[in-house]
Amino acid sequence: MYNTILVAIDGSVISEKAFSDAIEQAIAWKADLHAVYVVESGLFSDIPVDSKLEIMYSLLEQEGNTALEKIKEIAQKKNVTVTTHFEQGHAGDTILSTAEKINADLIVMGSHGKSNIDRILIGSVSSFVVEHSKVSVLVVRS
Repeated sequence: MYNTILVAIDGSVISEKAFSDAIEQAIAWKADLHAVYVVESGLFSDIPVDSKLEIMYSLLEQEGNTALEKIKEIAQKKNVTVTTHFEQGHAGDTILSTAEKINADLIVMGSHGKSNIDRILIGSVSSFVVEHSKVSVLVVRS
């Protein structure tokens, strides 16, 4: 039985499918549903801060907020309440720390991110979460 479900969102089609599966799980278990969008800070850690970087981060922040608003609308249509979290950090670590913070007992996420470039640059977030999570992880394939 699951009481609190966390779903990782990145704006990709596969994360929307993962969110849809998370809604089904939340309804079935009468669980609280949370969604997290993480801006991967590892991409910026060694880059000096300048106006271009600030613009890039602003675009990523806007993309995250748009993705979270979209899933709120989807949840509302299904009469499900979702609590959203916008975070910055290493995606895998941040998903795990958010799950711990909200006492999630299930993490739902897509099998891959928006592009293969993401995997090359930051590695497989889903593999990291599966390997390091203390709770069950449902990995949704496309």
